[in-house]
Amino acid sequence: MAEQALRRLNWGSGTEPPQGWINCDVKEAPGIEISCDIRDGLPLEDESIDYAASIHAFPELPFPDIEPAMAELRRVLKPGGVLRLALPDMEKAMRAYREGKADYFLIPDDDARSIGGKLIVQLTWYGYSKSMYTFDFTEELLYRAGFRRVVRCKFRETVSQFPEITALDNRERESFFVDAFN
Repeated sequence: MAEQALRRLNWGSGTEPPQGWINCDVKEAPGIEISCDIRDGLPLEDESIDYAASIHAFPELPFPDIEPAMAELRRVLKPGGVLRLALPDMEKAMRAYREGKADYFLIPDDDARSIGGKLIVQLTWYGYSKSMYTFDFTEELLYRAGFRRVVRCKFRETVSQFPEITALDNRERESFFVDAFN
């Protein structure tokens, strides 16, 4: 009997989604299999996904919607399933600000010359980001959403049984990475 293929979800895939994932985004584009707002629920069965990744999508949700969205992702994960998150690291940004390292920020001088301006524009990402993240805050939210174990990981490293879960990791410079276990 052939082994069943892993089902892996890429929530917040953007409009250029990778192949080999169930790509989900609020937008519609080629390669996005599920176009929906997670706040309305995902059209997936309970415990139907082996692992999920979300790369810089959570900042687009306002604070009251974060924990319910995390719980919705946990709902679709199989027991033992893993959620991989990459989030903008507010602590790294604040450290660069305090140390006067303007080159840390991805904001061109035409948009903001002052280091404070660069910090603010980067943290809010031109108005797209509605929520900010530190590891301890993310850990707190994930536990409240029902995850049983949360581990901070390095870029392209996982503590899960799914080495390919890190395939979507990017933006190492301004991010932190988390594996959350269902």
